[in-house]
Amino acid sequence: MTDQIQRFLFDQTNVRGEIVTLERAYQDVLDRHQYPAAVNVLLGELLAAVALLTDTVKLDGTLSIEVRGQGVLSLLMAESNPGGELRAIARVAEDASLPTEHAEFRELVGNGQIVITLDPREGNRYQGIVALDHPSLAGCLEAYFSQSEQLPTRLWLAADGKRAGGLLLQRLPQQAQNQDVDAWERSVVLGDTIKTEELLGLEQREVLYRLYHEETVRVFEPKALRFGCTCSRERMGAGLLTLGADELREILQEQGAIDTQCHFCHSRYHYTAAEIETMLDNPDAPSPVIH
Repeated sequence: MTDQIQRFLFDQTNVRGEIVTLERAYQDVLDRHQYPAAVNVLLGELLAAVALLTDTVKLDGTLSIEVRGQGVLSLLMAESNPGGELRAIARVAEDASLPTEHAEFRELVGNGQIVITLDPREGNRYQGIVALDHPSLAGCLEAYFSQSEQLPTRLWLAADGKRAGGLLLQRLPQQAQNQDVDAWERSVVLGDTIKTEELLGLEQREVLYRLYHEETVRVFEPKALRFGCTCSRERMGAGLLTLGADELREILQEQGAIDTQCHFCHSRYHYTAAEIETMLDNPDAPSPVIH
């Protein structure tokens, strides 16, 4: 099965969609961590969701989804960019009892909020926040589109620890008088018939055919997806500077140097005392590079 996302639309309607399938990229995320099975499932759903949203909003930059909960799962985050690179991480509360394999979304995260951040290469950063008022991740993200984008949107997400998949439908503003006005309701009703095993086990075009073989569907070329981490020495150095000069110098006094690690890909970065001082003196300069 290929890791990819595919855009489609229904001719003579104002309805468009995306379908995503993940396998290798999903496994590359899970292989770097040891999470409970229920968290692995939710991570797969979030990876599928962030890929769908990135392609839907057509952002030339990075899009991230953060689920900030007060339950066993205190943080769930996934990030995607236009190059098709995905990464994700979860944080399980240390003092919490591990969830069962079939724990539901709200059972894991409790109360909280979802923060969606659009960080374009050019222009201003934008954040949208929606409360965890729905029993599923898909339902919470649908509420985000309703509130922030004001575009009716439906999402179907699935994952089983091996594969992840998702389907998104969106109704755009009416463009012409001759458009099929019943297309949105019809496409959603048909979308509701999709089974998890179909979304995870079938080729994307077969899924679309099973759902919409009586509709005129235009399918575009798929885009490949893969695991990719955006960490760098410069970004990690910038993160260290947020600790403040006093705390950094206190760490240097105790340890002589500072070692840090990317939580997403586990890459390690080492900074000597001289390098930290240079960064403190020139906070806007790139972090020193060791050759």
